[in-house]
Amino acid sequence: MSVGPVFLMFSDSFKTDIEIISGASAPFFMPSVQNDGTAICDILWYEPDHLDFCAIRFGGAFINSITIALISTALTLYIGCMTAYALVRYRFIGRDLVSLATLAVRMVPPAVLLVPAFGLWNNVFCLDKDSFVGAWIRDVVGERGDVCLAGTHSGIILIHAAMNLPFVIWNLQSFVVQVPHSPREGARVDGAGPFHVSRRIVMPPINPGLAAAAIFTFLIAWNECLLASALAGRDTRTVPILIVNNTREFSIEWGIIMTTCMLLAVPPILFTLFASRQIITGMTAGAVKG
Repeated sequence: MSVGPVFLMFSDSFKTDIEIISGASAPFFMPSVQNDGTAICDILWYEPDHLDFCAIRFGGAFINSITIALISTALTLYIGCMTAYALVRYRFIGRDLVSLATLAVRMVPPAVLLVPAFGLWNNVFCLDKDSFVGAWIRDVVGERGDVCLAGTHSGIILIHAAMNLPFVIWNLQSFVVQVPHSPREGARVDGAGPFHVSRRIVMPPINPGLAAAAIFTFLIAWNECLLASALAGRDTRTVPILIVNNTREFSIEWGIIMTTCMLLAVPPILFTLFASRQIITGMTAGAVKG
């Protein structure tokens, strides 16, 4: 059942809109790469013959999605790992409350964050256009008003990191608590600092947890559309936003949508396969041959 929609999407990406709507060519049809040329026309070294104008900017949206997903994943894992380590290894007042709050925050629907994030990113987190830094950024980027987080890669990266950070902290806590105390204490006696202990002693045993959290964070950041559509600008639109914008009320180009969806599915599959190898490697590294 799960393979059926994927196969339908794959086959429809090689059909014309007339063939998809009529269904006359199913299940046998003559494959065409016309939709592929239309979808990636902005990154081709030649101009497709069937196009008069390249309206779909998939290449730029794809680069935006890769940049936002990778940076937000790395930022979330770094902050989440340090926070989980501090919540497990250090005792302070309110530690249990903070640990519970991280999981409670994750229960907040992303739609609830839409209006507050839009207001903060457009009004609060801004640099005055008359300030030195604001004027320099404005001259480099070419903006005329105040420099705000809205419409930038940084704004989308921060909202994705804030949205995924509670789950990453909660997930990594269960892995950090299983790290034995003796290697950590021995490294501290030898003069190792907190960052050295975290990188050399704590990180290797929790690689499976990091890989699982990386897969979760990357998939959420890659597929997220609601917050990104509200905070993204014309030059920072991601692939999901491009797909939504390509659906019109009276004219829907199903072939191009299916092709774009197929291209959208490739990076998460590759990232998941790579991260899954880290999970298997971390699990087998601690195995003892009987």
